Amino acid sequence: MSAPSTASVKGDHFSLFGLSRKLWIEMSALEKKFLELSWKLHPDKFVNASAEEQETSLKGSSQLNDAYRVLRDPVARVEYLLEIEGMRKEGEHKQQAPPELLEEVFELNESLDELREAKASGRDLGALKSRLESEEKNFQEKLGEVDAQLQEAARQWDAAIDAKAGDSDRKAIMVRLNEMLNRRSYIRNLVTNVQKELQ
Repeated sequence: MSAPSTASVKGDHFSLFGLSRKLWIEMSALEKKFLELSWKLHPDKFVNASAEEQETSLKGSSQLNDAYRVLRDPVARVEYLLEIEGMRKEGEHKQQAPPELLEEVFELNESLDELREAKASGRDLGALKSRLESEEKNFQEKLGEVDAQLQEAARQWDAAIDAKAGDSDRKAIMVRLNEMLNRRSYIRNLVTNVQKELQ
């Protein structure tokens, strides 16, 4: 059995699946291509092959799984695109409150502090929990708004790719996408913190 083609395991996640760097992906086509490539690269097909061929198969299969996991998740796909376009470093999250949310974040943090104090002193938590649940719902709605804005910017990115827009136009869209990812990350962390405290 010959080794899997090294061409099939090189390049970015988009090119691995034969896709352009667009943010809208047809999921059924992605899954079909994943299954096809998985079958070609699966380590079980290389049990009688040389150690080098087995290693290449294992690496290719692992890379394929990583690429599929990223591309099927809309947010991870945006993060990855920005990384390979040089607009975002892996794991970069700017954790500062968006200016328009400062007052609400301050109130939320006060409520969380009150809840912690009430838990420690054994006071009744009913009213505090109710207020925090309301604040959590508010931030969940904001998360939905950011996701809608992210989708709209993703459509603009794809339109710019289709129109072969210049670097400055594409860069402006990537800056917006990056800002939205940071905002989304911040709000998601707030929601997660509230949920932990309410448990």
